[in-house]
Amino acid sequence: MTTDLETLLDAAMTARAELFDARHDAALRLFNGFTEGWPAMAIDLYARTLVIHDYAEAPGVPPGVSEDAGSESVAAARQFYQARLSWLRAVVLKQRNAQTVAAKNGVLLDGTKPDGRVREHGVWYAVEPWLNRDAGLYLDTRNLREWALHNLRGKTVLNTFAYTGSLGIAALAGGASRVVQLDLKRAFLNVAKTSCTLNGFPIDRKDFLAGDFWPLISRLNRDGARFDCVFLDPPLFAATAKGVVDTENKYARLINKVRPLINDGGVLAAINNALFVSGADYLGVLQSLCAGGYLAIETLIPVPPDCTGYATTRVAADVTDPAPFNHATKIAVLRVRRKN
Repeated sequence: MTTDLETLLDAAMTARAELFDARHDAALRLFNGFTEGWPAMAIDLYARTLVIHDYAEAPGVPPGVSEDAGSESVAAARQFYQARLSWLRAVVLKQRNAQTVAAKNGVLLDGTKPDGRVREHGVWYAVEPWLNRDAGLYLDTRNLREWALHNLRGKTVLNTFAYTGSLGIAALAGGASRVVQLDLKRAFLNVAKTSCTLNGFPIDRKDFLAGDFWPLISRLNRDGARFDCVFLDPPLFAATAKGVVDTENKYARLINKVRPLINDGGVLAAINNALFVSGADYLGVLQSLCAGGYLAIETLIPVPPDCTGYATTRVAADVTDPAPFNHATKIAVLRVRRKN
């Protein structure tokens, strides 16, 4: 079993050779097991920190081995990368189906302290491996951050469901005049503030809104707030007393909620990462919203190949056909025309 895994990991790393930087500040997906031959595992690199995601239904542990050590395949992956990446500083294991929140959010297998920042397209982003089930920076939206760097100079931006604020940080790095970050949890927004500090951006407390999406968007609308760009990157499903976020069945409702906040000629960057929503179905939702002439699809932004797998490494198709997108994370930029 481990020999087969090592062969897959080796092919995946070879395909990504050009993504490694000399200073080891980059963040990338080293292995997408879903498409590259080992569905129960994905492996990311954040600077010098290796993050192993174990998706096994019931993570198996050899007799006499600590639960935190993970399965035999985790041990094999850990040894593989430590042998080839001598500069690794830490190894973190996240077990999706573990019994404890701590094991789900991450346990340290090796090293003393994971890296707290990465650099992408010249921009620093704070990362916190323990904060959530990921490391605080979504790798599949890297190309959207690059789009923000080149398209939002002088613009006002609202980043909804901001999480750790990376899309907003990219907008600031690209010269946006103002970025408002909105998320339910203040702890996530604090990471965004750290990213601001890393890049020398000023921190204005009123531009970090912690609270429920529904009332906060309504308040911004009542106050007459308008933005040149709104990022909409909601979770798959979330329910509060104020409303339900359902990207599989009610994505149009989210777009209609934020659309009044967008200036005439502005843009909406709409992301749907629902695994079981096909690309054709999502495109159909967008096209139906565009039928009235007040929205128009301007561009589709692909997910980078280290996240999708490469032509030379992919051995399995996506669970649901993402076409015309290239991944379950489906990203579209829409141009907005206002009625008044």
